[in-house]
Amino acid sequence: MTTLPTDKHFRRPVSAWIICLGAAFLFGGALLLPDGRQASASAAQQRVVAPELIGGTDWLNTAAPLRLADLKGRVVLLDFWTLCCINCIHTLPDLAKLEAKYGGALVVIGVHTPKFDNEKNTESIRKAVLRYEISHPVVNDANTAIWRRYGVKGWPTLVLIDPEGHAVYMESGEGQYEFLDRAIGQMVKFYRARKMLNEKPIRFELARFAESAASPLFFPGKVLADDAGKRLFIADSTHHRIVITDLNGKKIAIAGTGAEGKKNGSFDEATFSDPQGMALDGNTLYIADRKNHLIRALDLKAQTVKTIAGTGVQDRVSRNKGGVGLAVGLNSPWDLYLHKGKLFIAMAGHHQIWAMDTATRRLDPYAGSGREDLVDGPLGSSAFAQPSGLTSDGKNLYVADSEISAIRSVPLAGRGQVKTVVGEGLFEFGDKDGIGSKVRLQHALGVVYRDGLLYVADTYNSKIKTIDPVKQECKTFLGQHGGWLSSSTFNEPGGLSFAGDKMYVADTNGHRIRVVDMNTRDVRTLLLQGVEAPKQAKASASR
Repeated sequence: MTTLPTDKHFRRPVSAWIICLGAAFLFGGALLLPDGRQASASAAQQRVVAPELIGGTDWLNTAAPLRLADLKGRVVLLDFWTLCCINCIHTLPDLAKLEAKYGGALVVIGVHTPKFDNEKNTESIRKAVLRYEISHPVVNDANTAIWRRYGVKGWPTLVLIDPEGHAVYMESGEGQYEFLDRAIGQMVKFYRARKMLNEKPIRFELARFAESAASPLFFPGKVLADDAGKRLFIADSTHHRIVITDLNGKKIAIAGTGAEGKKNGSFDEATFSDPQGMALDGNTLYIADRKNHLIRALDLKAQTVKTIAGTGVQDRVSRNKGGVGLAVGLNSPWDLYLHKGKLFIAMAGHHQIWAMDTATRRLDPYAGSGREDLVDGPLGSSAFAQPSGLTSDGKNLYVADSEISAIRSVPLAGRGQVKTVVGEGLFEFGDKDGIGSKVRLQHALGVVYRDGLLYVADTYNSKIKTIDPVKQECKTFLGQHGGWLSSSTFNEPGGLSFAGDKMYVADTNGHRIRVVDMNTRDVRTLLLQGVEAPKQAKASASR
């Protein structure tokens, strides 16, 4: 859980307007515990009406703003989130399962309260709604009006509201599905029996109905160029597939049907879920299958896919326990880097760097305690915050540590000190060139090393920057000052890779790959030839 800088060790106290005793909830005159026992009938007298959702700047996934008063008779679940936060991202599948299970009886509303400046922008939120395939209404709480009215302190925070409009449960952090499922189930049963439940389905005007998903790429997260083999590998993340072309964009193959899943087999039958970083070893392509919490291996000759690490279930606990391949639970692997038979993994969900021996498939934590923070020092006691990009100069692993807008240095020798190259902390971000701790990036997701310099995808500033890791000097390479306010060169780029004198950029929110001529700095969009959107995306776009 990420918390506000004013209270980094927040544990939600019982607020003045809501009753929540540990994991308990109130409805219909009784306070119920997770096991269903009644704790206190008199506690119902302390229930209060949930504050109205007033103060948002824009609404998404709905034709008009929603009012709690208009949702009487339904269970309402508020999700206070921000689009950068890995814990918030992990919560979204739980919300989707609850929505599917309880139909019209449950209305989920996302209250997007920003951390980064870029996240105040409604267009950035709209893109995130599409990228994360969110199917419920979202309000842009850009000025934190709703956040303050509810007394929220950290992301994500979930608030449950009963069909009479009372706020009955509030808790921060991911992993609340089982309790919420029981609570909502009991609440639905109670109000249905009293004929006070409205279960008529609501059809919201989802953002995906207005924006075609039929473009060849849809939110590509990472890109990997193979100069020797003249191949380009594109993580077509929200199309849930890997696109393989030559360096000029001509189709070679596509791995994945476009349907979301975790099926192994031939390229034509395999499925992925939000694939991200990649690493190449001859004719084996390793994939960080992010949402499946898996590492997949593509045999590029046989054109087959198999799972080599992960259980397929998110592991929120085992930050310090390794193991072999399929027996080890992973937590949102976001990027990969291969060095001398060792596959380094940016484990964004654990806030750690892990390593896998590709011969034995043994995985172990490599750097980071699992605490979300910026802490330099020995490998095991250092701290990262949602590492999302990896590269190396052969001696050090460099990490795009996104949530702290920093670039970190990690020794490859298995001993030594983690150091911060640029950046300063969880809430120190912006758009400022300079030296060391004075540099300000904004949620950088990608980094690649070339000729003594680090090239950084400064994602929320929509820029490419260079950093000299020795001098710790940062300079803007491409993109105008002001990021999304003034530049159309990039739109929240997430990954970078080099082949010859060309830099390939996964321009995530632009649904495209951009190609930078390193000699002239000219930028063009790669023209994909023979690559079409998957059938599922075309069908969705035609609705």
